[in-house]
Amino acid sequence: MAYPRISTFKTAAQFQERLQELNLDLPFDDTVQSGPKSILEQPLNSICGPIGNRWCILPMEGWDGTTDGRPTDLTRRRWKNFGLSGAKLIWGGEAVAVRPDGRANPNQLMINAQTLPDLIELREILEKAHRENIGSTDDLLIGLQLTHSGRFARPLDKKKLEPQIAYRHPILDAKFGINDDGPLMSDDHLRRLIDDFIAAAKLSAKAGYRWVDIKHCHGYLGHELLSGFDRAGDFGGSFENRTRFLREITAGIRAEAPGLEIGVRLSVYDFVPFQPGTTAERTGVPTTTDLYRYAFGGDETGQGIDLNEPVRFLELLKSLSIDLVCSTCGSPYYNPHIQRPALFPPSDGYQPPEDPLVGVCRQIVATAELKKKVPELIVVGSGYSYLQEWLPNVGQAVIRTGIADSIGLGRMVLSYPDLPADVSAGREPSRKKICRTFSDCTTAPRNGLVSGCYPLDPHYKVMPERAALLALKQANE
Repeated sequence: MAYPRISTFKTAAQFQERLQELNLDLPFDDTVQSGPKSILEQPLNSICGPIGNRWCILPMEGWDGTTDGRPTDLTRRRWKNFGLSGAKLIWGGEAVAVRPDGRANPNQLMINAQTLPDLIELREILEKAHRENIGSTDDLLIGLQLTHSGRFARPLDKKKLEPQIAYRHPILDAKFGINDDGPLMSDDHLRRLIDDFIAAAKLSAKAGYRWVDIKHCHGYLGHELLSGFDRAGDFGGSFENRTRFLREITAGIRAEAPGLEIGVRLSVYDFVPFQPGTTAERTGVPTTTDLYRYAFGGDETGQGIDLNEPVRFLELLKSLSIDLVCSTCGSPYYNPHIQRPALFPPSDGYQPPEDPLVGVCRQIVATAELKKKVPELIVVGSGYSYLQEWLPNVGQAVIRTGIADSIGLGRMVLSYPDLPADVSAGREPSRKKICRTFSDCTTAPRNGLVSGCYPLDPHYKVMPERAALLALKQANE
């Protein structure tokens, strides 16, 4: 089924008419304010430090580091753009692996004694760009996202998984070729990994980062542990056991890196894995319609939400004196249409089974419910890029109505890093820079190329990888 492109809605009335057709109750302001007194420019005060406005840059993996975990010029350029953006909350910059075998790709950044100077340099590049182009960095809050990719580890070959799984998953094991005797992580292995996270956090503090994100989203290890209902031992089964990983990392950081604060990016709900359907359009369909009990925040139907446990998780964060949480959902590896709504899927994906606006609204509604239940936390929302021209209108309304505290930008920053700065200055968004969710930033790394906005970013347009990417897309048509 074809859905109307956001770019065809030339007026706010046309966009809102489409929302009404879909029966979506999406907050929307007709007029976007600008200047220091505008809604999106109001400050926040986190345990981690002051945050100067309501814009947040979400972490992205560029697949463009060196094989020993250091940044390249492409990485440095991306971090400079983060500083130019005008956003005052930098959520991790990008995922940084705490050990070599936990990398999501062979070119993912790593944190260790050897890469410490490079991570200092990235922070300094970001701060310098912000200071020179935006203003003071006193209210610029930069964290570092720490991760282990677990089931989706690719440490040596961009196209070959070397998974480390938390439990046997009948659908994902089959989908990704994991045998019954595959690499199930033991409790002792997880305890050693907890030590790795703590050591990485200590280095993060030494590198000048104010806080670290203990990643619990998108199918990676922290997230998978939350759905380990059938896992035996100390890290599976009960809610207490499934959150032990976070609690023990937090305790270790508090003991060994005092003063370093913590945030968590969380997939607050998950759906059953999807796959291309048998129609010519390859519209996504669920891999099973049976009872599905592997979704944290799911209702066991495979396509429904139950936020009881995510609320408990946020209450746990509050008890641990963690006040920064970023709400996302699902996984780009097995149900990207709910996590990263797009009209154009990546090369290995499927056509969206719903208007992507439905996925955007679903995330905003779930985030609103969590904020209502645990209002003390600073909640960053995700999934806004698909809104395109109308992102500032929805973002302002979200903040104005208190259903989230900060607007997180991911893909949009690759094509339009200075969107927050333009909105703050009252400039009309530049249509030629707005992310249209072509998904090249996903298709490229799926095929071993660096990630970036090849259609819209002039720097990537002239790279030789663009020709290779176009050839790959044509071959898949």
